[in-house]
Amino acid sequence: MIHLTGNDTRLIRESWARVVPIADTAATLFYDRLFQIDPGLKALFSKTDMEAQKRRLVTALDLVVSSLEAPAETLEELRALGVRHAGYGVKAADYESVGAALLWTLAQGLGERFTPEVRAAWTTAYALVAGTMRDAAARESAA
Repeated sequence: MIHLTGNDTRLIRESWARVVPIADTAATLFYDRLFQIDPGLKALFSKTDMEAQKRRLVTALDLVVSSLEAPAETLEELRALGVRHAGYGVKAADYESVGAALLWTLAQGLGERFTPEVRAAWTTAYALVAGTMRDAAARESAA
């Protein structure tokens, strides 16, 4: 089981607070990087209002960050999100590209404040989120 420490939670909250003021730019950077890493994913967004999608990304990250101390409260939402994403055509392997784009975006937004310790905390948090979503999608498709 993936576990966030109190220090991980603190680092994620502090770093996210620095990203929030540039959230629009960060969301644009994220999707640009995602499509650069995996151009095939762009097809999943062909009928998507990308400005609204960027807002949804920031809202989802806000939700995750705000629920770090009580992740159980967010697990059902993440499971439902995973099932919805599978319905859109998201594959388990796509989560790797998303994670890479997220970490890259955080590095761009935080600069030298994106220390190895901050990277490790975000990597752990993303592994928890992505694992929950992937597992839910896999259970749904097996049912």
